[in-house]
Amino acid sequence: MKPGPRNLITDVPGLRVGNAQDDALKSGTTVLLADDPFTASVHVMGGAPGTRETDLLAPDKSVAAVDALVLSGGSAYGLDACSGVVDGLRAAGRGFRLGDATIPLVPGAILFDLLNGGDKAWAENPYRALGRAAYDAAAEDFTLGTIGAGTGALSAMVKGGLGSASLHLPDGTMVGALVAANPVGAVTTPGDRHFYAAPFEVDAEFGGMGPDPATGLGMTMESRKMASMSPRENTTIAIVATDATLTKAQCQRMSVAAHDGIGRATVPAHTPYDGDLVFGLSTGAHEVAESILPLIGHAASLCLARAIARAAYHATPAAGDLLPCWSDLNR
Repeated sequence: MKPGPRNLITDVPGLRVGNAQDDALKSGTTVLLADDPFTASVHVMGGAPGTRETDLLAPDKSVAAVDALVLSGGSAYGLDACSGVVDGLRAAGRGFRLGDATIPLVPGAILFDLLNGGDKAWAENPYRALGRAAYDAAAEDFTLGTIGAGTGALSAMVKGGLGSASLHLPDGTMVGALVAANPVGAVTTPGDRHFYAAPFEVDAEFGGMGPDPATGLGMTMESRKMASMSPRENTTIAIVATDATLTKAQCQRMSVAAHDGIGRATVPAHTPYDGDLVFGLSTGAHEVAESILPLIGHAASLCLARAIARAAYHATPAAGDLLPCWSDLNR
């Protein structure tokens, strides 16, 4: 396996990602779109999720495909970003058709970034407009780090952010991940130099520092974030995608496997104060042998681990930051 040409989730053909953010707000929104409706499911392992329309992604529910997925900051306010994406899709004539009605289906998930030093004294919820702006900005190429849903993200010790990665499988299948990393846990080992995801790094994509040679990692829980904020201001939300033809149940199994990537890249993971959630989607571009399904799930987990490290690696400093960037500590 090797990364695709962009090393982004948009290496899966037909996918586009849009980002919008407000730097004063220290928050933003990310949307994933496809050329056509796609099969999707979801799996939640965190104890404090915030979601919209995720019940319809269960394998036993009748909805066969959705039009977009949204990751957003803003806690419960951020769920309104989905409405902005719905507005854009409806204007484009996209959505589920029932008689004369057109109904875009846009599940979403949020992370908590309301106490990260940004100006949250809005008079009107800004996230619907951010959602529409992210929809309008959707493209195959996009920036990582302090952007979109990752704008105000923080890990335990350094700024988090928006990350992505991809892998091209030997049979031609493409797998990719997109993440807004804002976890309770640390993405770096003690000393802030090495990433927990380092064993899975490809071509120095997040600094090439290699694995931490120390042993006994994870025995302490240092957190600059908890020292200055409530322990509830967290969550890692992600999307893993493939062009392999998968059922909703198989998309859900891919999302379950992908959660291993959160555990590999973040220590601790899936805590009561995280809303850790992974969407899994299939564009259905080509049929695959059943024997390849375990490799697709494994690749999704590797992509997600790498994407989390890339999110922090590409984070950039901004006025009023509560935590340093990894790049500030490792010049």
